[in-house]
Amino acid sequence: MTDAGLLLVAIVEMADGHAEAGQRYEDDVLALLPRHGGTLERRTRDAAGGEEVHLIRFRDRAGYESFMTDPDRLALRATLGDAAPATRVIEVRDV
Repeated sequence: MTDAGLLLVAIVEMADGHAEAGQRYEDDVLALLPRHGGTLERRTRDAAGGEEVHLIRFRDRAGYESFMTDPDRLALRATLGDAAPATRVIEVRDV
């Protein structure tokens, strides 16, 4: 991690048959980033709408950790249940 904060790539796979619900969930969850010092630098989606890639930056690791335990985020995920997307997060750095 540098002074530029924590840079993450999130690879999001929508649950089969639930792409629209997953996209709405991502809209809602990504809107929570600023309260934790996070910014969405880029959001892309495949042509079929089943996968997204997000480039997200946090001021620090504590912001990321508080985002992950945000009660609103957890409630949104619980509400979606089996329709919730699966996400793989990779910590990266600018080169």
